[in-house]
Formats: sequence, structure tokens, C-alpha cells
Amino acid sequence: MLIGNSGTLAVRCCIVKPLACLFTSTSNMAKSKFEYVRSFETDDTCLRNCYIVVRLDGRNFHKFAAQHNFTKPNDNRALGLMTRSARSVMEELEDIVISYGQSDEFSFVFKRTSTWFKRRASKLMTHVASQFSSSYVFYWKEFFGEQPLLYPPGFDGRVVLYPSNRNLRDYLSWRQADCHINNLYNTVFWTLVQKGGLTTVQAEDRLKGTLAADKNEILFSDFDINYNNESAQHRKGTALIWEKRDETVTKRMKVPNEEEKDVAVTRSRRRVEAHHCDIIGDQFWEDHPEILEDDSC
Repeated sequence: MLIGNSGTLAVRCCIVKPLACLFTSTSNMAKSKFEYVRSFETDDTCLRNCYIVVRLDGRNFHKFAAQHNFTKPNDNRALGLMTRSARSVMEELEDIVISYGQSDEFSFVFKRTSTWFKRRASKLMTHVASQFSSSYVFYWKEFFGEQPLLYPPGFDGRVVLYPSNRNLRDYLSWRQADCHINNLYNTVFWTLVQKGGLTTVQAEDRLKGTLAADKNEILFSDFDINYNNESAQHRKGTALIWEKRDETVTKRMKVPNEEEKDVAVTRSRRRVEAHHCDIIGDQFWEDHPEILEDDSC
């Protein structure tokens, strides 16, 4: 109500809308005109009846290893941390039947019948990468003690499908062959530098054009080192698989008509176990037939 200059009264009206009308409910928003943007999403569902392999590689790990003073040619702390991180991924995603790692990489194999995340490649890759990366940071002190982690590590990932058991075995054989080639070269290279007194440039020149037999000969003749006696983990990499293990625990139990007493209880549990062995030949697969599924599925 306002009083004008002439002393007359003027009434100004306003319309008040209910407060609820000013807002849109969540259910209405889900069906808003903006929902069309979902059509831009790409369908990345992995083909059925194929093994899904997610491979992670350390991003710029040469720099990361140098800044964190990794031992050359192999740092058992770093390898142990990689394995612990991979174990964490498998314990989180139980459809992974085997994982294989060496150096700064790890491959995770989902069983061909897996329906995790509706077989969406982006979901599988990002979950594996994030779980692995966070585990690497989380377990750092367990392996490196008081040595500080200077900055967060990064891992890139890719997804590859393999339709048959032979394809999958050939993939894992390729990664283990790569482990052998790289480790043999690095072992000889750093032996020439650390024990032979060569510079890195001189060691590189010495190894140019050499074959595996030549590298083995340098180790044996010049340094009395038999490469076959080097750590199996360094030469073969690490394969993680699920295995059943019997565990015996002591429980305090009350027996009828008796007082409470300690009783040993044995139970079987699936656990992730590490193997540093040949996975190119048939023996490993014959010993663990549960890893591969029937090709006729």
C-alpha cells in the first residue's frame, strides 16, 4: 500500500507463485530436453566369448625410476610393489583369471564369460587403472619404507580382445619373451657399467649387433655370471593366478557339556598366488587347467 502526493491511497498487487514451481524435480530433469547428449556416447561393449585383456604401462617410468633411485637393472622393491598392486586389482575384480607383469607393466585377463560392467571397455580399463594406481601409492611405504614418494605415478591402459585360448597364450608368451629380451640386455648393460667400468655410451656400443648367445657369453666370460642362475622373477616376470589354499585357525568354541576350549578349524580359501615360471610352454597350463575356458563356448 502506497500513499500518493495527493493523499490518496494506491494499492499495488503482486502474484506469489508456490515455491515448488520455481524448481524442477529430479525425475523431470532426467527426462529434460538436454537428455539427447547421451546419444553422443560410444558403444564400447566388448565382443562376447572373448578374453578381455587390460594392459597397464607406467607412464614415463624411466624418469620416475631415476628420481626415486631404483636399483639397476632390477629393483626388487619396485617389482614387489607392482605385484602387490596387481594383487589388489585381482582381489577387487574376481573375474580376472590371470595377470602377468614385468618391469613397469601388468596385463589383466578377464574370463571370456565375464559380465563385469556389462563388458564396457572404458569401464573395465578405468577401474583397473585407478585401482592399480591408488594401490601403488597406498602400498608404497610397505616396500620403500621412509623413502618419500615424490609425485604420483601414472599408468596408461588399453583393452584388447582375444577370441581363442591359443590367441591368449600367444599374447602372454609375447609379453614373457619381451621380459626375457629386455632383462638379458639390461643385465649385461648394467654389469658392463657397474662392474666393467664402462660408461653408458660405451656399454651401448659394446652391445650393438649382439645376439642372446653373445650377451650370455659376455656375462660368463668377463664376469663369471651364469644368466640362468639370475632371479627367476627377473628372467620370467610374475604370473598371478587364483589358487585354493587350506588355512588353519584357532577358534575359542564352547563344546556341549564342556567348558570353552581352543579348537583348530581348517577351511579352504581362494587366494592370489605368484608364480615366476615359464608360461610359454605347456606345463604351466597343464598344471592350472582352470585358467582357460573351453574354446567351444
